[in-house]
Amino acid sequence: MATKIHCDIVSAEKSIFSGDAEQVIAAGTEGDLGIRPGHAPLLTELAPGPVRVIREDGREEVYYVSGGFLEIQPDVVSLLADTAMRARDIDEAEAERAREEAQRELSEHESAEQHSIALAQFAEASAKLRALHQLRRRS
Repeated sequence: MATKIHCDIVSAEKSIFSGDAEQVIAAGTEGDLGIRPGHAPLLTELAPGPVRVIREDGREEVYYVSGGFLEIQPDVVSLLADTAMRARDIDEAEAERAREEAQRELSEHESAEQHSIALAQFAEASAKLRALHQLRRRS
């Protein structure tokens, strides 16, 4: 059985990560997925949140994706997202401000549309903060 899987994390703008990994952990819309070499083929939607890549040498890298799609083949995993970034590049203060502002808008919503927009903004900011917290716990 193979001991590594090739992983590509790609945003609409650029490739964020391409390399071999021992394991990839991502937030799917149906729950977290742990992907190791030899995983059964799968295509699923990603939820906004952290993606953890555990390298062959044991180092762990944490990324944030805004959602998108995950394709798994026995020796390749591809994550395609509108937005993807390294967790270490997240501005915590900005994400916290965005979450607080979205919370305020949720309590003051005037229409269903405004409520939906505020809810999406709150979820995105919370997902960025989760990715940042996972990075800190792993460091």
